[in-house]
Amino acid sequence: MLCQYQNNWFPVRDFQGVLSCQKNFQANETDIILATMPKAGTTWLKALTFSILNRHDLDESPLLTSTSHDLIPFLELDTYRDGQNPGLENIPSPRIFATHIPYRVLPDSIPGSKCKIIYICRNPLDQFVSHRFFLLKNRLQPEQDPLSLDEAFEMYCDGIHPFGPFWDHMAEYFQAGLENPDRVLFLKYEELKEDIVSSLKKMAGFIGVPFSVEEEKQGVVEEIARLCSMKNMKSLNVNKDGKWNGIIENSSFYRKGEVGDWKNHLTGSMADRVEKILEEKLSGSSGLTFKNYFN
Repeated sequence: MLCQYQNNWFPVRDFQGVLSCQKNFQANETDIILATMPKAGTTWLKALTFSILNRHDLDESPLLTSTSHDLIPFLELDTYRDGQNPGLENIPSPRIFATHIPYRVLPDSIPGSKCKIIYICRNPLDQFVSHRFFLLKNRLQPEQDPLSLDEAFEMYCDGIHPFGPFWDHMAEYFQAGLENPDRVLFLKYEELKEDIVSSLKKMAGFIGVPFSVEEEKQGVVEEIARLCSMKNMKSLNVNKDGKWNGIIENSSFYRKGEVGDWKNHLTGSMADRVEKILEEKLSGSSGLTFKNYFN
């Protein structure tokens, strides 16, 4: 069940957390905010960022025994869930938080500070498919029959989905990155898949902890990529068993992670429709395109 607020759609169960976060969160200049649409690479981005900052002993990484969602909490889904307002002043710097909140709905202290935002977007077709499988595995409203694929896709194209519309979500963070490239790093999931080493170097430099020449010679960058790979993370017991927040199967965060998996589930006409929506909605986004992602 969704509700509309400030021209965006939010799951009703998460809405109090969104409001409390928006009202109460005070960003520090050293904070790192990881922003995504649901199922756009969130789990991976958390693992990569945590590993970059805690790369002194990758053999004993907390990621081997804790999920990335336990290590980096969501603002609206964890920290401010159910409307609480916890004290965050004693968390050591740099504090790392994640969020699905659209840029325009963020607490004023985030865009108003010098904190860093890393945003990752994903081909909307793959994001839609991944999110659908995630919801089907985690029946949060088991008394209700799930929407058919066609019904869910129709709502998606109308912008009615968690934290959507997807085009606004991407375009706003993209524009923020153009205007403030030292504070907002905009990444594409597909580009990380294509060249993870270069992406990791870019991320590390952006958050102020670039890899040294010696670290690169020692293969630290490649080791982070291996540790955080879908294959490795999916094999860990902590990601096979248990539930996040007591309701979400940890295993559901790791399905395929493939580029172009939408072709196994959606039709060419569906892809054409999303491509036309993006051409229309992103026409003023100064270069944000998804060319060749719909073939």
